[in-house]
Amino acid sequence: MIGGLAVNYWAKEPMATADVDVVIAAERVDDAVKALRAAGFTAKKFKWSVNLKGHSKISVQISTEEAYREFPGRSTPADIHGILMRVASLPDTLRGKILAWQDAERRPSKRQKDLLDIMRLVEAHPNLRKLLPADLAKKIEA
Repeated sequence: MIGGLAVNYWAKEPMATADVDVVIAAERVDDAVKALRAAGFTAKKFKWSVNLKGHSKISVQISTEEAYREFPGRSTPADIHGILMRVASLPDTLRGKILAWQDAERRPSKRQKDLLDIMRLVEAHPNLRKLLPADLAKKIEA
């Protein structure tokens, strides 16, 4: 688990999110998509992800970005709303949010949410401040 749900796990206060972002071992992505299609999801491939939509308003986004490939090996077991799964480590959750915030092609509203998520992580874990790029640290402090 990466993205907003991972931030919710590590931050003090959860926020609503409309998707479940996950990383799956690269060699297993096609198997996961096949299994989710068999369960009734529709899949749409993008440059950096496979997005799946089921019968609810919540979507599943499987990241295929190279930057996330090592996250599963450093993940931690967690109880997410009663479901046992693995969540990106705290430093990896921050790294993922920094990468998203730095992506100039993302919608401005999504980048603002990424900034807020970074702020939430740093508030809950002040030691993360040292991992922030200088320009981002200035924004957080402003």
